[in-house]
Amino acid sequence: MYEVLMVIYLLVALGLVGLILIQQGKGADMGASFGAGASATLFGSSGSGNFLTRSTAILAIAFFALSLTIGNLSANHAKNEESWKDLGADAAAVTEQVTDATESQTQSEDKIPD
Repeated sequence: MYEVLMVIYLLVALGLVGLILIQQGKGADMGASFGAGASATLFGSSGSGNFLTRSTAILAIAFFALSLTIGNLSANHAKNEESWKDLGADAAAVTEQVTDATESQTQSEDKIPD
């Protein structure tokens, strides 16, 4: 489930960035720079919002909700404590492998004719 949420989170983030980059700024209209009457209203000259602004708002809400959900899942994730209890045995096995490899290397070097 965590991986699925991460994929959805990535898609929502990319969609949000794309929608923000597509949108035109509020002051980009020519009428707004000359003080047109509609540009001084509460929502600006474009009204309460078009499809892009509403889609951006929905994706932003989904982004924050997914952020909180993924953060909650990763914070409450039960860690396997048993794997950390016997680290000494793993270290001993690794050192044995390293010493065996170096011994076999020195033996093969002794067999090389001059």
